[in-house]
Formats: sequence, structure tokens, C-alpha cells
Amino acid sequence: MLKEAADAQEDLLEVRDLRVSFGRRGTWLRSRGSGEFVAVDGVSLTVAPDEIVGLVGESGSGKTTVARAVVGLVRPDSGAVLLDGAPVGPVGRRTTAQQRAAQMVFQDPRSSLSPRMTVAAIIDEAWRTHPSSAPDGDRTDALHRLLDDVGLDAGVARHRADELSGGQCQRVSIARALAVRPRLLVCDEAVSALDVSVQAQILRLLVDLRERHHLAMLFISHDLGVVHQIADRIAVMRRGVVVEEGPATDVLGSPQHEYTRSLLDAALELSPAES
Repeated sequence: MLKEAADAQEDLLEVRDLRVSFGRRGTWLRSRGSGEFVAVDGVSLTVAPDEIVGLVGESGSGKTTVARAVVGLVRPDSGAVLLDGAPVGPVGRRTTAQQRAAQMVFQDPRSSLSPRMTVAAIIDEAWRTHPSSAPDGDRTDALHRLLDDVGLDAGVARHRADELSGGQCQRVSIARALAVRPRLLVCDEAVSALDVSVQAQILRLLVDLRERHHLAMLFISHDLGVVHQIADRIAVMRRGVVVEEGPATDVLGSPQHEYTRSLLDAALELSPAES
């Protein structure tokens, strides 16, 4: 399922020497001080158009903090996030086009969707938030096409999130992200809350969407076994820093860092037989 990494193209996303810290009570800090914990300490990485980069590490390694900084939900202490070569700040300071360009798919599909809203209302809210992405003409037809794009029947539009399975909810989350026509999906542990069989379905869907919509992805996971099914390149994080990075075939086939080897050993031990 691996795709050749995009060559000779300007990077869509560049994370440059990113540093993020927070205090004992979760307050994000701009400078070092008493009680400060440095979650991300000088991380740099890139994602090219149409490329899927896997960001891997155990819980607490800082990978989710990187993801949140990329979409503007966390303010870095220092460093920069660039889209198409232009620095971008927190989400409230981004242009409409910059906000649309990078969309996040969260770990828990149920908690990321309002249980009181129908699927149709969830998608319509995305279009109302970003009017320039809203379809011309009949929105019902556009909604049905969008649901079909993520493998859902049109009838799902009438249901609330709390009436759907976990896999269906994650497909809705992906549809909500696609509704604003992003160029980059940031998938934060997007399959970790799902059963193994459903994980495989969502991974296949993401690869298919990359091809059909020319999407780039930053795919965050604690599991190298999952990442190897989808990523062109892999960056491995430990304790806030990237300890290894390279083409997926190199990182998986000949890991250079002891920590990467331990993650790979764990993935091989826990990986179920393929169906």
C-alpha cells in the first residue's frame, strides 16, 4: 500500500525546530520556568503534496502536541509551522484558506462529534464555518456524494452520532474534514480506538482518499505496525524529539535507533495474522 514519496515538489507542510512546553496544570508556556514540561523539543519534519508521513512514538512522546501545533490548536514557544512555505500561527490568526488547508481527524470519533447533531447537521456546520467550501446548488446531493466518498450510505445523514458504530463515526469525522476541501489531513491516532478489522478498513479508505483527492497526510500513531501499512516516510519521536526519520522501507527494514527497533519488535509481537 506504500506509495512513492513525492519528489521535486515544494513541501506542503514544514515543521521547523518546533518547541512546545506546558506547566504542571496544563497551561501552555512561552518560556522555560519552574514546573515547566517540554513536550516537543526542536522537532523538524516535512510533508510533500500527496505524501503520507507517519509520526510514531509511545504515549507522551510529543507526537499529538506536534499534530495540534500543525492545525493551530497549540501555540509553540519557538520554531515555526509553514504551509506552502508561509508561516502560520494559531488557528484564530490563520486565513480562511490556511484554516481549510489543514484539517484534523481525532482519535476518538465519538467524542469528536456532537451526539445531539445528525450527520447532515455536522457536515452542514463545516460548510457554514467555511462558506467558501460550501457546494453550489443542492447541498443534499453534495452531502450524499461526500458520504459515499467515505463509504457511508445516504441514509446515515439522518442519524445522530450516538446511533452509529465507532467505524461509522470515524468515517463521518473524515467526511467532515473533507467537506472543506483540505490539502492536508492530520490524523491523530485515527484508528487506535477501533477494532482491528475496522482499523484495516479505515486505513484502506485513507489511502484511497489520498489517491482520489490528492491529499497529503500526517499520520500519528503509537504503533509502527499500523503506520507501515500507510506511510511513505516515517519519523520516530521519543521524549519530545525525533530520533529517526526516513523512507518507510528504510526505517522498517533497517532501523538505526534502539528505540525504533523496540517499537518494531513490539509491533511484530502484537500484530495479528492478516485476514
